[in-house]
Amino acid sequence: MGSATREALASAVATLETVRGTDDLATGEQLLRAAQIVGTSSQLRAALADKSADGDAKRGVVRALFGSYTAAAQDVLVSAVAGRWSSEDDLLAGLEELGIRALASSAGEGVSIEAELFEFERAVNSDSALELAVGSKLGSTESKVDLVQSLLGGKASAQTVLIVRHLVSQPRGRRISELLRSATSTVASQAGLAVATVTSATRLAPAQVERLAQGLAGQYGRGLRINQIIDPSLIGGLRVQIGDNVIDGSIATKLNDLRLQLAR
Repeated sequence: MGSATREALASAVATLETVRGTDDLATGEQLLRAAQIVGTSSQLRAALADKSADGDAKRGVVRALFGSYTAAAQDVLVSAVAGRWSSEDDLLAGLEELGIRALASSAGEGVSIEAELFEFERAVNSDSALELAVGSKLGSTESKVDLVQSLLGGKASAQTVLIVRHLVSQPRGRRISELLRSATSTVASQAGLAVATVTSATRLAPAQVERLAQGLAGQYGRGLRINQIIDPSLIGGLRVQIGDNVIDGSIATKLNDLRLQLAR
């Protein structure tokens, strides 16, 4: 992500924070819908991302196209197109992130969008047929959306359903597992947290999870949401992934390293 995009996104996120209110769910849904509209029109995408274009003209386009949206959604979109994005793709990714952040803000007590996204990612990763159904370029958007609705409707929160429906509708060349991980990180970030995926041979006790979260928070300087994966092949120890950083303390890896050393 270029510096121009970082600044544009930060400005739009700041606007989102100032307009948060009772319409966050509708605002998030509309921002994702706007991302889809912008994503399907190369002409519109180019016009809104054009750094040399008149700001008033771009704001006018937003008001004309999205005038039926909530005032909050319109304000965020106006802020977004006012930014100097490094590329058209960055603008599109930014709109998607803003929509996900708005939905994350709308979640009430007891709703864990991160956990729901993580569980759906696990289901996809463990079922090749499901992964193909929701991620294949050959399938229609309508069939993917309908499948997501049938799988998650009534079981997951409205926010999670909207996010996953959007991701399968507009993957932008990314694998479904990558999409879900990115969305999970965005949701956690909106709450001021990072996501740590912890893989262990057996399930950790709640007290162990709490100690691990506290220890990692001290290292990374922010709170963490712990997602657990059980993999008996690790034998013991832990493998922790936070973003692109991996801390592998599993016994399986240590044994493999030892075998490699002995083979030299």
